[in-house]
Amino acid sequence: MSTAPRAPKHFAVIGAGMAGITCARTLVQAGHRVTVFEKSRGLGGRMSTRASAFGSFDHGTQYFTARDARFVQALETTPKLCKRWSANSVQVLDELGHVAAPGLSTRDAHWVGVPGMKSLVAGWAEPLKAAGSIEMQTRVMRIEADALKPKQWQLRTETLEDAQHVFSGFDGVLVTIPSAQAQSLLQTSEQAAPWVKQMAQVKVAPCWTLMLAFPQAMQPGMSAFGPQWNAARSTHHRIAWLARESSKPGREPIERWTVQASAAWSQEHLQDDPQRAQAKLLKAFSEVTGIRAEPAHVDSQRWLYAKTLQPLGKTHLWDAKKGLGVGGDWCLGHRVEDAFVSGLELALAAA
Repeated sequence: MSTAPRAPKHFAVIGAGMAGITCARTLVQAGHRVTVFEKSRGLGGRMSTRASAFGSFDHGTQYFTARDARFVQALETTPKLCKRWSANSVQVLDELGHVAAPGLSTRDAHWVGVPGMKSLVAGWAEPLKAAGSIEMQTRVMRIEADALKPKQWQLRTETLEDAQHVFSGFDGVLVTIPSAQAQSLLQTSEQAAPWVKQMAQVKVAPCWTLMLAFPQAMQPGMSAFGPQWNAARSTHHRIAWLARESSKPGREPIERWTVQASAAWSQEHLQDDPQRAQAKLLKAFSEVTGIRAEPAHVDSQRWLYAKTLQPLGKTHLWDAKKGLGVGGDWCLGHRVEDAFVSGLELALAAA
């Protein structure tokens, strides 16, 4: 005896990072209608890329690995959007910048989006964008029962220009933003109260990121500019990670470095102004790499929610009776794949 297919539903997905776009496109593939809401100007969340006059910087996620067969399969459907990055065998450096564990290998290949880290999510989101299913620069301020159809949901939103709007008629709302932001948003809904206490156990560390460009390294006779490795984890109290952006596939050749501060230092200096944070990290960068040259370009980014220290411990939260769900990398950890799995599992539960 065959069962009748489920009637198509209209879902709101809040957040257009890896988890949100994975969730949205899975629901569309299942025959549902989706509207994605993203507060920023770009897609990808921390899988982001910043342009400069000297080339781009992956100033959030540096690379990703793929262990889950479903993630591997999804990547294989769009092979031009990501490539393997050898990273010259990631080094481990001590406080003084000396190699403490040369040629550290991991069991997983390092992958990056091409031509920038944001390319993967942006590429996957293209059909949604073409269908007019993504509301950019639109922050969801409140989730509440639909004024005309109480069994459905409506969202109160605000744009960057402070224009307010109500989107209604949703059969389900799926929240895929950082845990602290999700907590704050769900506190406006009495129906999500039990989840707020669960999510309060999640701990996510901030991260200051420094971006540097050295076009002088392209000059004749400068072939040995900087260290001979392209990526490193560091025990320096200020720096946790360094990567030579120009070593990644599909990138511009100008010497560029992305430096990510340690979680402890980032937390301690969370309220520093950008210039102060940049100066301190630039000094540490010089100590670790031996590069004393003055960069032609300096920029920074403060990520309030960067690395999950204590995850939720399950792939997602979903209440079928209420039509309300939550997901994100922080449910499982901090890897890109964690975000993918969470968004996929949330969509499969909702569909």
